[in-house]
Amino acid sequence: MATRAYPQFYLNDAQQNLGVMFDYAIRTLQYEGDRFFFYFIQSKVAEKFEHANPKYLAGVSGIELCENVLQKTGEKFAASQNIRIEQGAEFWTGWSLAYYQWYSGLRFSDLQEYGLVPSQILTRYILHEADISKFVEIANKIIQKNKDASPTRLQKYRKAQGMTQAKLAELSGVSLRMIQLYEQRQSDINKASGETITALARALCCNFYEIMEIELDD
Repeated sequence: MATRAYPQFYLNDAQQNLGVMFDYAIRTLQYEGDRFFFYFIQSKVAEKFEHANPKYLAGVSGIELCENVLQKTGEKFAASQNIRIEQGAEFWTGWSLAYYQWYSGLRFSDLQEYGLVPSQILTRYILHEADISKFVEIANKIIQKNKDASPTRLQKYRKAQGMTQAKLAELSGVSLRMIQLYEQRQSDINKASGETITALARALCCNFYEIMEIELDD
């Protein structure tokens, strides 16, 4: 079972805040959902959620969260004086994202990387009538499908560095064959020794987590 992102007693507040944040951003400020989600991650406010910062989980309103995201990313916007929050599709999108991030323990940037973005969630609004476990099931399928169709993170980081497999083997001390197996998903990098993953991460100038594959909890 995945480790939950933070204590459950914060969850209701976190869901409410993200629900209000997305409703305000999309309906009132007229931001496209995926674009605003990108700003949420870019602003580092998403990380505050992931690291269980009480101020961001429960200490400010969803409207304040939204405006904080836009300020941190340098977006110019006119704060509305006529705010009406509705618990419709936009609210449910944020509410569901908050739940799934808490439940899965993944980063919001992981969700974005593998296609669990507002545009995908909005089209599945009918799920608001079902138990949240149904949304988790669908979200897992979206992420797994996109993950399977994507290169491994090890390969992405290696290519981003302009490095061949042979060069990575030379710099890390990990055999060329093992690097090939990890990139082909014939060997699970998550089951490699900490020493191996650390050596690869150092050679690629990234952290331990960045080259590990995400794991989904049923």
